[in-house]
Amino acid sequence: MTTGAYQPSMLDFATGDGIAGDGAGLGPLVGALRRHELSRGAWVDHLPGWVRGSDAVLGILLDEVDWQAERRRMYDGVVDVPRLLRWYSGTEPLPHPVLGTARERLTRHYAAELGEPFVTAGMCLYRDGRDSVAWHGDTIGRSAREDTMVAIVSFGSPRPLLLRPRGGGPSLRFPLGHGDLIVMGGSCQRTWEHAVPKTSRAVGPRVSVQFRPAGVA
Repeated sequence: MTTGAYQPSMLDFATGDGIAGDGAGLGPLVGALRRHELSRGAWVDHLPGWVRGSDAVLGILLDEVDWQAERRRMYDGVVDVPRLLRWYSGTEPLPHPVLGTARERLTRHYAAELGEPFVTAGMCLYRDGRDSVAWHGDTIGRSAREDTMVAIVSFGSPRPLLLRPRGGGPSLRFPLGHGDLIVMGGSCQRTWEHAVPKTSRAVGPRVSVQFRPAGVA
C-alpha cells in the first residue's frame, strides 16, 4: 500500500518483552498508566509508547492488512468514509502477534472494571491529514445507560485524539502514535465524544487499533 511519507520515531526502540521475531513488545501497564478523571463518571487512561518497536508493527499493518474503503449515507447523498477500515472478530487472527498479546493483557489489567473481555479489533488507517473521524461515542449495541470500555493503540505519525463532553464544551487533546495507548472507560462512551480532526500539516500514515468487548461498535 502506498501512503505518504512517514517519519519514524527516534525513541521507538524495540526494548519491550520481545513478543515477536521483529523485536516488537509491550512495556508495563501497572505503575505506568496515567488516569485522567473526567466529568459524569468518565475517565481516560493514557500511556505513551506502550508498544516498543512499534514501527515494525506499523510496517505489517500497512503492507499486509486488506484495508477496505467504505461509503456511507450522509444527509441526501453517499460519501466516501475519510479513512480505510478493517474489522477483526474475536476468532480471526490479528495481523501481528503483539496485537493479540496486547488485547489479552488489557483484558487482564482491566478485568475488575471491564467485567468482560476485549474481543473485537477495529482498525482505521489515516493515510494523511485529509483522513479523519467525526465526533462520536462507541455506543452501538449497548443501551443508553450501559457503560463500556474501548482501548486504542496507535501506530505511525501522531494525530490528536480530541475528547469533549457530549453536547459540547472544552476539549482535551491526546496526540497518539508510535505505540501509544489510550483507554476510555466509565461513562466515557455515553457522556463524552471523541474525534480525530483533519489537518493541513504534512503527516504520514497512522493506524489506530481499537479493542472492544463483543457487541460494541
